[in-house]
Amino acid sequence: MADIETIKLLGEDNEGSNQGSIMVPLDDLDSVSSDSPDTVDELAMELATIQQSAKRIAVIGSRNLAITHQQIIETLVTALAQQGNTIITSGGSSGTNAATIRGAMKANPDKLKVILPQTIGQQPSDVQDQLIGVPNIVEHPDRAMMTLADASRVCNREIIDDCNQLICFLSHTSKTLHGAIEYAEEGHKVITAFYLD
Repeated sequence: MADIETIKLLGEDNEGSNQGSIMVPLDDLDSVSSDSPDTVDELAMELATIQQSAKRIAVIGSRNLAITHQQIIETLVTALAQQGNTIITSGGSSGTNAATIRGAMKANPDKLKVILPQTIGQQPSDVQDQLIGVPNIVEHPDRAMMTLADASRVCNREIIDDCNQLICFLSHTSKTLHGAIEYAEEGHKVITAFYLD
């Protein structure tokens, strides 16, 4: 039989009676082991991040998006940049990254940081065109020999390391983006995931 503790409700004085009491099984209470992370500190860090007036917000996600989803992302990013947040993303000719770049450039180009998986020269010409006028671009010639998929995984981690908060637009089958979310969780980032399917 489970240990049970009786908790008397405030304002009740029925001595010797169970009326006004709640029976709580002690075995069901969550316990914190000595080797688990300090969840109070994690929650305090997340609360402090949410309450900051200006944050560093990473926006990453799928390349295959309907135009309506791209318009929603663009509008969201425009509003976030207008509020003084720094927006961090990667290059992309379509989808999440492209909409993010358009939205931030519309609001305040100085609040946009684009981290490329490789170099500008390795990007398709439409991506190169989109990056014209972006004042803060980080290139990685050291990744020039990597496959784009591998370079993108490393790039996502770099973007996440540079932010306080991650906004991700993905489908349930997006393995790379699920990996990015797990990495952000390990780094105790505030995460908002929008599933598009």
